[in-house]
Amino acid sequence: MSAVIKILASTILVLAIMLATAWGGFALWFRLPGPGWVRAAATAAFVIIGMVAVLGILVRRRRIAMLTTFGAVLGAVLIWWSTIRPPAAGDWATDVARQVAGRQDGDTLVLTNVRNFEWRSDADFTERWETRTYDLSKLRTLDLFMSYWAGPEMAHVILSFGFDGGDRLAWSIEVRRKRGGEYSPVADAFKTSPLVIIAADERDVVRVRSNVRHEDVQLYRLATPSAEARRLLEEYVEDANSLARAPQFYNSLTTNCTTAVVKMARAAGADLPLDWRFIVNGYLPGYLYSRGVLDTQLPFDQVKALAHIDERAHTAAASPEFSRLIRAGVPSPPSE
Repeated sequence: MSAVIKILASTILVLAIMLATAWGGFALWFRLPGPGWVRAAATAAFVIIGMVAVLGILVRRRRIAMLTTFGAVLGAVLIWWSTIRPPAAGDWATDVARQVAGRQDGDTLVLTNVRNFEWRSDADFTERWETRTYDLSKLRTLDLFMSYWAGPEMAHVILSFGFDGGDRLAWSIEVRRKRGGEYSPVADAFKTSPLVIIAADERDVVRVRSNVRHEDVQLYRLATPSAEARRLLEEYVEDANSLARAPQFYNSLTTNCTTAVVKMARAAGADLPLDWRFIVNGYLPGYLYSRGVLDTQLPFDQVKALAHIDERAHTAAASPEFSRLIRAGVPSPPSE
């Protein structure tokens, strides 16, 4: 039994060192200041030290010295990592240049920097940032947009709040990339880009994905009581105001367009147990269906088939009735 425990402990220690080595290597490669050769040299040196520590455990030679060296170097990397803070200003891409902020007085919500771009292509658009006022007593619905950009596993999540009279307010949690920069799931797990919360018109934030970027956009109408939808909207505003005061880093694993929404939904009172589909978020609609959040009167495959809006979005184009037209035929939960 003693030998089994030793083997198990050694295996766990080896795995921990390998994970720490992989993390530290990526952290140094993506965030260490300096030219590429400096980052490459530092990354290689750290990985070699980690491999030597693993070798020391396996061959049982100079184990203590090797582990002590690795622990000291890892500690130095962690201290350096803790000093990296998200920038408050930068040469941001135009569509993520402004952070929405809001103030609430009773049922009246006033938002500044609501995005309402007119997109002709990713590089050709009319920039508009607006101040808009919403009556929270008229909030009625909550809808989910899933924009698939990398196969069926990964999608961008957008939540849209519907008001009496047809107004829609869509929220998108995104990477605040620099001008000319691109989203990288790996790099953005290592303090590469800040987080930004965008509030926008659906003709902007949905249509740019369906009509301009030609992503597979799906729309799901949610069975959410208006009181719970209101609490979630207020959570969005609170988080947006917090970001306006103190920037945070986007993290493609822990703080992204799905995990941030789940956090806010839980804070608003939603019962959302932990699930693997929060990470592999392309399968999130199936999770919501199993929780009774979508229309369960139809089989899920049928709900999913009816959720595709791309054809209707292209037909609607820039019509003022865009939001109404893309919802034609999309199943609604009975409680709506």
